[in-house]
Amino acid sequence: MSKVALITGITGQDGSYLAELLLGKGYEVHGLIRRASTFNTQRIDHLYTDPHEGGRLHLHYSDLTDGSRLTTLMARIQPAEVYNLAAQSHVRVSFDEPEYTGDTTGLGTTRLLEALRITGVPARFYQASSSEMFGATPPPQNELTAFYPRSPYGAAKLYSYWMTRNYREAYDLFAVNGILFNHESPRRGETFVTRKITRAVAAIAAGKQSEVYLGNLDAVRDWGFAKEYVEAMWLMLQADEPDDFVVATGTAYSVRDFVQFSFEHVGLDWKKYVKYDERYERPTEVDALIGDSSKAESVLGWKAKVLTPELATIMVDADVAALHVQ
Repeated sequence: MSKVALITGITGQDGSYLAELLLGKGYEVHGLIRRASTFNTQRIDHLYTDPHEGGRLHLHYSDLTDGSRLTTLMARIQPAEVYNLAAQSHVRVSFDEPEYTGDTTGLGTTRLLEALRITGVPARFYQASSSEMFGATPPPQNELTAFYPRSPYGAAKLYSYWMTRNYREAYDLFAVNGILFNHESPRRGETFVTRKITRAVAAIAAGKQSEVYLGNLDAVRDWGFAKEYVEAMWLMLQADEPDDFVVATGTAYSVRDFVQFSFEHVGLDWKKYVKYDERYERPTEVDALIGDSSKAESVLGWKAKVLTPELATIMVDADVAALHVQ
């Protein structure tokens, strides 16, 4: 019998890479997707084979705002592992939609944990926590660093973090928090700053765009490769005991650095093409997020390999190639 895993947010960047990883390990994978009038499964279409023909990827309509549906599916699927990756995950948008962000990114986790508790399914639970929970606390940040979120998204993620710990301690669930620092890839959403930059670079190099508007170029982040980070998620659920782990590269680069790496890769001077627009500034900024993942390295044997300069070139190359296919 194949091991069964349930992934919320399977159509997102992390969900698609995690589904690939688990299918490659022989899992039967179930993913939750929101009902929409248009298809939103592009990131996982290459993984899908009709179950009638032996496919091990199954998709179910559901939403983190619907607790009864989550409980029904949990009882039906009977997963051994649950990965909660679904969220309203855009930090800037969370200022515009704070209530929705709290309902999905925050309370959605509680609904999933309750589904596990009510059904009694003995699954191991992974919660996608975020470096944004540290917010204004000076770097480097590790598992013992004080939290100080500076956005509705960070606050909602912090609520989920503590609910996950509470269910672990109150109900003896194998529940873990993966505190992931920024992680990007060619599958990153097009409105996130890194992908916005690399898509613009590809379009400008091809003569299809003349400039790109960005906000704060001084923000410092610890950017890693999402495909590597999902391996850490899986390793957390294979551990002997449930615990919380920071996942990061331990390196620091500014948005300006990422811009420079991306433009230089195609032989362009970024200063000629990047314009400033205050609309992309956050009401409260997070100046620097730099993770210390030494615990993950010592306990899980996980260490980041791809750092920001290489990541930028990977993403630019993918966006340049995508333009040529169109």
